[in-house]
Amino acid sequence: MSAYRKEGSIEKTYITANGIAMLLLLIAIIVAVPVAVFTLRQAALFPVIALAIGIAFIAPGFFMLQPNEAVVLTLFGSYLGTDRAPGLRWTLPWNLRKKLSVRARNHNIETLKVNDKRGNPVEIAAVVVWRVEDTAQALFDVEDFENFVKVQSESALRHVATRYNYDFGEEHEANEVTLRAGADVVADSLREELQVRVQQTGVKVEEAKLTHLAYAPEIAGAMLRRQQAEAVISARAKIVVGAVSMVEMALKSLSEKNCSERDTQPIVNTGTLYT
Repeated sequence: MSAYRKEGSIEKTYITANGIAMLLLLIAIIVAVPVAVFTLRQAALFPVIALAIGIAFIAPGFFMLQPNEAVVLTLFGSYLGTDRAPGLRWTLPWNLRKKLSVRARNHNIETLKVNDKRGNPVEIAAVVVWRVEDTAQALFDVEDFENFVKVQSESALRHVATRYNYDFGEEHEANEVTLRAGADVVADSLREELQVRVQQTGVKVEEAKLTHLAYAPEIAGAMLRRQQAEAVISARAKIVVGAVSMVEMALKSLSEKNCSERDTQPIVNTGTLYT
């Protein structure tokens, strides 16, 4: 059992018969019907009936599976198992069969308007790559697993977006993760949270990526002017720091130069008051 799933229905393997072999048997029975009628004539009634019953029994049991496709089999509401073997397969005709794709699927989360950690309205969208890992859970533990993934994807994206600021503010922590600068971290957080939300559906979330991120139109202009002002202030601060550094270097250089150009002063020992 995969680590991401801890409870719910568990998929089990059900081995169905080789469809090619059963098809050859069916063809042989069909060919045997006219042969029996021709050879036995009047006495062929019971063999023909038996052969007809055999045809009626075998013919409805065929089904085809493509690669990365599975079939869930049930009998009178009881789960028998899942067959993932591709090709022509055969099972008892009274076993109900439900085909299910286990290929990777994309779900595009349309652009949502949410508030970031500071409360600023932002627009955000993402794409989620997922696949059905447990067919039993997907069919029996939720009503519609595809719609379930869709709804939970939007909910998870909204929740994750509220945990981060859109961008750095005037005061920010050294290792702060933002929606704009930490897109990969945010995407990983989205994938992990979504996996927890959909674990009961037997779905495994393989990847999540942000596809759109921007301030909401009503504040986009104000935020752009703010970013421009912060950029100007930052540039002026760097200019001041650079000028101060240059002055300090000049003063240090002059100090060293004055010391090197001063003549050497001889030291004359004039004695003390006691000599």
